[in-house]
Amino acid sequence: MIEAQAAFSRKDYTNFFSHALKSANECKFWLGLLKDSGRADKGIINKLTKEATEIANILAASILTLKGKN
Repeated sequence: MIEAQAAFSRKDYTNFFSHALKSANECKFWLGLLKDSGRADKGIINKLTKEATEIANILAASILTLKGKN
């Protein structure tokens, strides 16, 4: 979130959070593929997926707040 601290406007700040949300969702996708491949410990993958989901939820809530849609 270093980039978000350099934001010049609320719109910039929202855009930085939106990009971070996309990255969190992409992370969940790749973790799901890794889990399905059977090449990683499912317990670890489940834990990481849960963390990524929590991060995505926080980012989504922050975006809604920034847009005034809470």
